[in-house]
Amino acid sequence: MTLWRWSEMLPATPLHARLDLGAGNTPLVHSARIGRAAGLENLFFKLENTNPTGSYKDRFAAVAISQMLAHCQTRCVTSSSGNAGASLAAHCAAAGIECEIGVIVTAPSGKLDQMRAYGANVTRVEGFGIDDEITRQVFRFLTRRAEQPDTALQISAFCWSPLGMAGVKTLSYELAEQSSSPIDHVFSPVSGGGLNLAVARGFQDLVGDGRLSSSPRIDCVQPAGNDTVAGPLRAGAERARPVAWTTQISGLQCASILDGHELISAARASGGTGHLVSDEQIWEAQARLAREEGIFCEPAGATALAGALQACEQGDLEPRARVVCLVTGAAFKDPPSIERMLADDPVATRTLSEMIADP
Repeated sequence: MTLWRWSEMLPATPLHARLDLGAGNTPLVHSARIGRAAGLENLFFKLENTNPTGSYKDRFAAVAISQMLAHCQTRCVTSSSGNAGASLAAHCAAAGIECEIGVIVTAPSGKLDQMRAYGANVTRVEGFGIDDEITRQVFRFLTRRAEQPDTALQISAFCWSPLGMAGVKTLSYELAEQSSSPIDHVFSPVSGGGLNLAVARGFQDLVGDGRLSSSPRIDCVQPAGNDTVAGPLRAGAERARPVAWTTQISGLQCASILDGHELISAARASGGTGHLVSDEQIWEAQARLAREEGIFCEPAGATALAGALQACEQGDLEPRARVVCLVTGAAFKDPPSIERMLADDPVATRTLSEMIADP
């Protein structure tokens, strides 16, 4: 059964303009080992790394590029730390739309290669994503580039591309249908806040039309080195804050507010809170997902689990609580993180005689 609900996402888009590479309908799997070890009986993983280009951003891109097709637009302009650019590039390739991407300087090679493989015009901009003034100038430049009628600016944040981001709400619709019991907590990584805000709004939709009696708590997890939302949310603040990021977690290096203010309000309304974790906790969670669950994800995709495990250790989760962690991106996108994981375990080269002789 398809859960995309295109009629809700694209009410004015004709059928011939609805581009679908197969995004959504991703698995919700019960933890095989980590949950039991942590004392969480009902720990689940939503495998967004199984989307067509390897991340949840396909939900955004499918809606955004379909809308461009409906309006006969032929050039997409965007900025990205990696996953959104790769997803937009793939959907643009399928739609015959030119794709121009300005990427932050820390974007991993795997994500850059993926964008380029789809035929996108990719430029790494010096200082972008690190220097506040340069970042603002890049956004102004991209906005000017998108002023032509045949061009659209597509950035994966509600404050920039609300229609495309509405597609991410389908994640909540799927969780509601896939879970056999009400979900108590959804743990999700925070970058600019759009993912978490979409999930919160998706559950609000379901409560509003009577399909759910209440929303799960939306728990926002960030690296301590990019505390724009999680810290303020936990401290009771009303607004997010810009920071100078220090985290090494690709995809979560977003010092700008973007959807942060709205996310704090929506997460708090759900009963959720913020969780700050170290880069080391995230890398450990990434390794555990691979070695204990068979889930191959990038560090950003393991961040939700790092937050859930910390919350469990601190006594913030009931042992029987139904907890879902969003695994947002695949590991092939971030080769350095896998090299880090395997640095102390090189592949041995041996002769056949040595192998036979080894008992």
